[in-house]
Amino acid sequence: MRSATRTALGIIIAGAGAAGISLAAAPAAHAVPEVCPGLPGQSSTMPNCQVDSGPTGLTLAITDGGGKAAVTGDNYAGPAAIAIGKGATVTMTGVRPGLAIGIAGPGATVVVDGKNGPTCTGGAAFAGDFQTWKGCRS
Repeated sequence: MRSATRTALGIIIAGAGAAGISLAAAPAAHAVPEVCPGLPGQSSTMPNCQVDSGPTGLTLAITDGGGKAAVTGDNYAGPAAIAIGKGATVTMTGVRPGLAIGIAGPGATVVVDGKNGPTCTGGAAFAGDFQTWKGCRS
């Protein structure tokens, strides 16, 4: 009987050790990036991103770490916004045929209106706009 008790105790200790190792090895909790896609004629909203696609628009916004992004598009435009970090803001409007991308890091602001050249201010930022054939970086 002693061996059965020792075996059971050994299994319990091994199980507790395995559980402790798996919990210690688990990655720290991290907020998942918000992704707002907008196929033609669709809208999508989350706390930090918002998109609105007209009947011929295709839009995308991705945010993480406190960034905010808002995108609208129509007339065969495909604007995409990525805002990563505290204070990152990207506002994009697609009004002409063509793709556009705006990426903002912490403290940066990107604005693409589809008519004038994009503007990049603050921290690290980049924008490329095939609607106007212009871009910016900061």
